[in-house]
This record gives sequence, structure tokens and C-alpha cells, in this order.
Amino acid sequence: MPTTSKTDYYELLGVPRKASAKDIRAAFRKLARKYHPDLNPGDKAAEEKFKQLQEAYDVLSDSKKRQMYDQYGFYSENAPPGGYPGGAGGADGDVNFNFDGFDFGGGSGGGTGGGSFRDLFSSFFGGRGGSAVQEEAEAGADLEYRLEIDFWDSVRGAVKKIHITRLDTCHTCHGTGAVGTPQVCPTCNGSGTIQQAAGKMRFNVPCSRCGGTGKLRTACKTCGGEGRVRHNETIDVRIPAGVANGGRVRVPGKGNAGTMGAPAGDLYLAVVVKPHDFFERRGNDLYTKIPVTVSEATLGAKIEVPTIDGRSLVRIPPGTDSGKTLRLKEKGVPNARSGKRGDQYVEIQVVVPPPADERVRNLMKELETVAPADPRKDLFGKAGV
Repeated sequence: MPTTSKTDYYELLGVPRKASAKDIRAAFRKLARKYHPDLNPGDKAAEEKFKQLQEAYDVLSDSKKRQMYDQYGFYSENAPPGGYPGGAGGADGDVNFNFDGFDFGGGSGGGTGGGSFRDLFSSFFGGRGGSAVQEEAEAGADLEYRLEIDFWDSVRGAVKKIHITRLDTCHTCHGTGAVGTPQVCPTCNGSGTIQQAAGKMRFNVPCSRCGGTGKLRTACKTCGGEGRVRHNETIDVRIPAGVANGGRVRVPGKGNAGTMGAPAGDLYLAVVVKPHDFFERRGNDLYTKIPVTVSEATLGAKIEVPTIDGRSLVRIPPGTDSGKTLRLKEKGVPNARSGKRGDQYVEIQVVVPPPADERVRNLMKELETVAPADPRKDLFGKAGV
């Protein structure tokens, strides 16, 4: 169904031009219920309004139709092979066009209004009219790699060598995709356009051989006209102290190279930290378990505890129960951004001596006599049984 009407479909449905497909569908359903002919019998105005709503929804609900409508202000299903913009065939065989905003003269084909005829030609035929050389600058894509590191590299920081494969700038053509001096296109004689006929009309369209540039460029054999080549590279990457499992490290400019001088993308490393046998990390804090003897827990003691900085002297208060947690301030992991350190938490585990030694058993019995205690005294009262 050709649409060359001046009616604004977005205004007709009452939605903004950036409306989502869901919003467009909801707006159409609401208005369709209001103007449906079955609900307005004999009302010609409502019937006409309903037809307009259907036409608008048919175009805006289809991504390809909507793209053409947004770019050129109309949509047509009947674009002929000659490549002219959409229009409706008249009864006498003539073709009716809406050419507002287009320039059909020579040169680049650029318009002063809603778009150029070259853009429209490209949208119909899916490319730059056969040009084999990359002509438009395009930024390089980002890359992501998985990097596994050990616990100590994550808390102290490190420099790691990694091997990556990326698209790098072709050194033969310096990223242009072409070699040698551009030659005048013999098809269009350098104008960039050729004449096309459609029915009773004749107009200029971009030359398919040179892509509308008026010049032929020889594609670089090294990169096949892409301007980039696949490249294996080994790079040094600094891992910041404090990076956590699941964190990402960004390496600027080490993604794929851009084309025609456009900037390269970035490399992102998804960090996987191997767990440690002794230290358990939670956020920027560290959790450890330290065994102590019965006498150390009963009488108190000063013991050495492993930290990521080395050994630290920790005081065990007299009468410390198994499971009690002591806090070592700023002995945790540094924050990867601010550098502020977390804490280390030490859980005390009282280790009971083996009962096989008779002297140990006698001393324990003597201890029960000297310092009798019933740790389960209030147990049943608390349990309510």
C-alpha cells in the first residue's frame, strides 16, 4: 500500500517519534476501539478515521516500513527496479512522486531536506552501489576476554601478559582499504551519477560502479579493502590491587581498530579470581579461622595471625569462647578505586587436646574439681522444655 500522504502518522496515533513498538500498539488499540465502524454505524468520518489509523499502524508497527517513513516522510511497497523513491502508480501509467526534500542534480546527490537520493538508493539496494572499498569511518568494536588470576594478584595488583586476537590497522594501505591513485569512473565519467528512466520520467541516481564517488579505487590486497587485518598480539595489562572476582579491567584502545582513521575500541578483561585456602574475601573484608589451645582461650594469649601484609600480633582475651570473632582494622583488601582498605575478621577455634594421654585426663578432672561449671545450666529454661 503506497503512502504519500502529508498526514503525520505519529500525530495521528498521538505518540512521539521515539515511541516504542509497545507504545504504538497500545495507542492504536485505544483509538481503534473509539473509531471502529462497528461501534460507529453510519459514521463516515469515523470510518475514514479508522482507515487512517490502520494505515498509520501498518507502517509504524513494521520496523523496515517505519525506518523508511522516518527517513523520507513516506513509505511505498512498489519501489521499481530503477530505484526511485516510493510512489503510487496512476491509472494512466504515470508515476506519482513525493520528491520533497530531495536533490536529483549531479554531483554527490545530497539534498537540503529530509535526506539524499543516494541514501534512498542505498536503503533500497542494501549498500553503496557496488563500491568494494570501505569509504565511511567506523569506530572499532570493543573486545572482551576472560582473565583468571590468583588471590594474591587480586589483592596486591600485578602486571599480566595476555595474548589477544584483534583487528588492527592494515599497514599496507594505512587503514584506507585502497592503494594507488583513484581513477575516474568510466561509467559516470566522474560525475558520480547516471541517468535512470522510469515510465515517463528520467532522473539521476548514484553510479553503482563507483558508489556515487565518481572515482574507482583499487582495493588493498592485504586487507581486501577492509582497512584492517586480523592480528595476534601479546600485551602487558596492569591489574589494580583490590580487583574482585567478576570485576572488569578496561584497556583503552586495545579493541578492534576503527576504519578510515576512526578510533579503536577498548579491551575489557572479565576477571576470575581463584579462591584461597585460608583467606575468604567478602567485599573488601577478609575472613579467617585461627585455632587456639584451651589454655590460650582460658588464660588469654598473644598469638601471630597471617594477614595479606604478613604476620600480625593479636591479643586473645582471657575466657575467649570458640567461635568468637576478633576484628583487625584495615587489614583487609584495598578498594580498587579509592584504595581504602577493609578489615580482617578472625574467628577463634578452640582446639581440645586429645584424650589419649592419661596425665591430660587427670589434669582435666582436677580442673573440673577446682573450677566446677555447668555450661548447660539455663539450657532447658531457654528452650522451654
